[in-house]
Amino acid sequence: MTPEIIVVAHDLRSCHNVGSLLRTCDGLGVEKVFLTGYTPYPAQKNDRRLPHISRKIDKQIDKTALGAQKSQKWEKIEDIADVFYALKKDGYKICALEQSAQSIPLNGFETPDKIALVIGSETTGLDGSVLDHMEFILEIPMFGKKESFNVIQATAMALYKFRFAPY
Repeated sequence: MTPEIIVVAHDLRSCHNVGSLLRTCDGLGVEKVFLTGYTPYPAQKNDRRLPHISRKIDKQIDKTALGAQKSQKWEKIEDIADVFYALKKDGYKICALEQSAQSIPLNGFETPDKIALVIGSETTGLDGSVLDHMEFILEIPMFGKKESFNVIQATAMALYKFRFAPY
């Protein structure tokens, strides 16, 4: 069975990362992307931001999304707790992509039928209050000298694993 995949992007800073995320999610068949916290988001109907700010951010996102902000289903919700509540109610297993003492290697993870992947800030990751809501914390093993991957590269690896190597 093909898993239903949701992505929750919390407190990303970079418009280019948001665009790349939307393009990656579109390509890997993600059901929906939730943009939470201060994560920038594309222009939308009834946008509450000032028009020049909305246009500027949308243009920056489009630079890497290449139109995926129009084809990938997404929603901006400020409070991540609201997203967690709705996802749990709908039967999603919520997991974080983060380095922590509780993390398990991504390659040994068996993908559930409904999974929500939570990713965080490019520099600080996800804080403890967010991690407290996770059923699983997944980590990508590192072999080089760097301690982490770019958030979107890591997300792409996890999504690819969920989609094509679920067991």
